[in-house]
Amino acid sequence: MENQEKKEEFDSSLRLIIKSSLFVFLGVIFSKIFAYLYRIIIARSFGPEVYGLFSLALIVFLWFISLSALGFYDGVLRFIPFYRGQKKINNIRYLFKFSSIVLIISSIISGILLFLSSEIISIKLFHNSDLIIFLKVFSFMLPAYIFAYFFLTIMQAFEKIKIHSFFSDFLINLIKLILILFFIFIGLKTNAVVFSYFFGIICLLLISYFYSRKKISEIFEKTKLKKKIKEEVRKNLFSYSVPLLFLSILSSLFLYIDSFVIGYFLDAVQVGIYNAAIPITEFLSLFPCLFMRLFFPMITRKFSQKDIPFIKNLSIQIEKWILMVNLPIFALMFLFSGAFINILFGPQYIAAETALRFLSVGLFFFYSIALVSNNLLSMLGKSKIILIDTIVTSVVNLILCLILVPIYGINGAAFATMIMYIVLSLVFFIQSRHYFSGMSLVPKFLRIFLSILIPTILLAIIKQFIRVTLISIILEGLIFFSLYLFLLFFTKSLEKNDFMILSSIKKKIFHSS
Repeated sequence: MENQEKKEEFDSSLRLIIKSSLFVFLGVIFSKIFAYLYRIIIARSFGPEVYGLFSLALIVFLWFISLSALGFYDGVLRFIPFYRGQKKINNIRYLFKFSSIVLIISSIISGILLFLSSEIISIKLFHNSDLIIFLKVFSFMLPAYIFAYFFLTIMQAFEKIKIHSFFSDFLINLIKLILILFFIFIGLKTNAVVFSYFFGIICLLLISYFYSRKKISEIFEKTKLKKKIKEEVRKNLFSYSVPLLFLSILSSLFLYIDSFVIGYFLDAVQVGIYNAAIPITEFLSLFPCLFMRLFFPMITRKFSQKDIPFIKNLSIQIEKWILMVNLPIFALMFLFSGAFINILFGPQYIAAETALRFLSVGLFFFYSIALVSNNLLSMLGKSKIILIDTIVTSVVNLILCLILVPIYGINGAAFATMIMYIVLSLVFFIQSRHYFSGMSLVPKFLRIFLSILIPTILLAIIKQFIRVTLISIILEGLIFFSLYLFLLFFTKSLEKNDFMILSSIKKKIFHSS
């Protein structure tokens, strides 16, 4: 009887993840369209140099964001679900109040530091004075950015995934798109880029705050805790978050170290060309991120209840889904990388074709699957291990970039980043299996890999005889996906849980219609 109840709970959790992911998927699809249009408008309207300056400014800005956030986003995302599982609402209230006070102070200090150092960073590091105005405007935006995403993190911790996705994915990108079109229309030129981003974040802050105030009002109430418990909450938050502060900084470094080295050795034009590939790889990480938004708070709550079998089963299922969805998209992107860049950004960015292939292998194929392992380590509180992993791989990435970029340009940077993602993914995977033994994906992986191998080889052959156009890509893609789906059934890659979810999706679609 107990096993049956656990199975029903597990099935219910799978349905909840898929249900939330379906909603989030629709929101994110539209948000990605708006985000790409936003970047494409910048890239096409102002050219690779301004697009490169915007990309460099975002890199520096996000480094300062990582510094001022103090790792609290991850701490809040872990401890709110943990305290919810134990029904300790006063702990949550105090955690929210204490985090808010600290973040107000840290974000203001970081904003001032960014403003004062903008000339040094622009001229000494990137040898371009045009970058100064970008950094100075972004410095005023820093506290607003910190608190906008602080409230979004709280929504995610309370498992309000739909509204979290609507705000963070759909609404913010739509607002930025509307603003940049408006500012270009009234003749702001280059300033349209910085001001559209600035006012977009201000809007996100106001919306996320008022929603949290109304729908999660319990966290704003007065806290009734003994001094000893408050000290314990602070200690837990800092012991978990401080390693993640360095991890966050290093994550920003290794995520953008390639663009940084390109900007240092080459110029803003090459940074702009290289950053035509990056938003495309971000699209490739779409599906893993959809699952992760609910996966982490869910397994953290189950961990507080010591339900390890549930965590193992859910982790294996999510890894399998990520693999099944990502493989065909990866194959298409790898085969038609130049066509996608040309269609989205134009022929002046086609030099990023090889870089896109390297990035898609590392970020999309390897790291997307390793996200589950990363979340398992975070759930266990192994932030120091994650920090060490990131330090080592970041150093590898930096050394490779310093060696390869002066010789091979943006392709050298992409190759170095690919190696870094592969190494980091394998390390996360091995470490998570050390703590959670018996989580084998190998048999399922082999069947899924066989299902993708045949249509990929067939598509590669067809590609040699047909001229690449948007229509040909769509037609070939339809044939490719149809054959892949058939082989998934033929190789029995789809199992009982998969059919249960497909049935649930089917009922939801027909019921909605």
